[in-house]
Amino acid sequence: MKSVSFPCRTLSSRRKFLATSAKTVTAAAVTGALVSRGDASENNTIKIALVGCGGRGTGAAANALSTRGPTCLWAMADVFEDRLASSLDSLTQKFSGQVKVPAERRFVGLEGFRRAIDSMDRGDVVILATPPAFRPIHLERAVERGLHVFMEKSFAVDAPGVRRVLKAGKRAAEKNLKIAGGLMWRHDPAREEVIKRIHDGAIGDIILLRTYRMHGPVGFKPKAPGMTELAHQIANYSNFTWLNGSFFVDWLIHNIDVCCWAKNAWPVSAQGQGGRQTRTEPDQMYDHYSVEYTFPDGTRLLAQGRHIARCYDIFSDFANGSRGSAVIMESLAAAKPRIYRNHLQVPQNEVWRYTGPEPDPYQVEFDLFFDAIRTDAPYNETERCAQAVLVSIMGRMAAESGQLVTYDQAMASDLELAPGLENFRIDSPPPVQPDAQGRYPIAMPGLTRAF
Repeated sequence: MKSVSFPCRTLSSRRKFLATSAKTVTAAAVTGALVSRGDASENNTIKIALVGCGGRGTGAAANALSTRGPTCLWAMADVFEDRLASSLDSLTQKFSGQVKVPAERRFVGLEGFRRAIDSMDRGDVVILATPPAFRPIHLERAVERGLHVFMEKSFAVDAPGVRRVLKAGKRAAEKNLKIAGGLMWRHDPAREEVIKRIHDGAIGDIILLRTYRMHGPVGFKPKAPGMTELAHQIANYSNFTWLNGSFFVDWLIHNIDVCCWAKNAWPVSAQGQGGRQTRTEPDQMYDHYSVEYTFPDGTRLLAQGRHIARCYDIFSDFANGSRGSAVIMESLAAAKPRIYRNHLQVPQNEVWRYTGPEPDPYQVEFDLFFDAIRTDAPYNETERCAQAVLVSIMGRMAAESGQLVTYDQAMASDLELAPGLENFRIDSPPPVQPDAQGRYPIAMPGLTRAF
């Protein structure tokens, strides 16, 4: 095989971490594999399709185009033409030599994902970054067409969707396709190090985990003139449970996944509560949640979410053990993962603090994913991603129903939030409709069937 040259590469500063983080496990894996593909041929350009051109999709495409080895953005799809155009403009400015998306490969509308995926060759990559309700449908299509997939969180909004994701992941493994999921903290050296120390017994046996995501309110855009009701809801997907699975699922999945990683187990049940106390926007969102998960050994994970103005804000994960405690992640400026000799987390009790390199985990997850493609290494994160989203959905089920929900009940649920979604057109009626005052149905504990 011939040596590689990169005639149209634009190296971004975000990849400079590769030179500075070689001492970490993650970077060492990346660096070692890069050497092994030095004799690849020039024609091994990986083509990329972006399905979902919002902010996260655009960022993910930039990460993909910043990996080592020849890449090009080949096709784009989004429900909204203006969002696709904005994403294309942004990516072209940063990666002009790698963006090759002529008008005939810019696909607008709900059917755009099929046309974008079908424009690719087997072994190319598709980035799925639409609202989570569409993820199972899009993943199935990509695997059917033989594409490697990066799927952004969250990965489904209900149990039937989770089961579809798991089935597609198994099919991908049979076809030797690589599947990466957007739980980027799993590839963060600081989180890897503190959790390794927890697993090695630095705080003894875990007796309690706590996670919080609390910040200001989530906005809501009014319906634009001429916009269909379905388009309006998709444009506000964070505000509709059928599209994003709820604030609790789509925004706390990272925290819940990290805590379960620290425990090295998935919960067996959940009970909790939530509601709307101050929110007045005419959507489906609760403005606060509090969920208690129980692990197989009886220990608990407490997960709280809130988006209300002028309240205490925190975005952090903590572990309490029989011989100490740990800060896994903390939202304070420049806060590092730390371990304490007891449960009073003050400087004089600190026994360890992370001091290693801190590469961008969004970039690391793409470097690992693309390296696996180029070296044909096993890479399939589907099962872990599906478990994380199911546990998150279980928490929503518990809070919105007011019931204790077991893992088995959650997984077996036949409740679909958007039945027949794969057949929707932009003028189709969405699964929830506004009432005469323009307000949408809200889950009522004790009354709502949530699982």
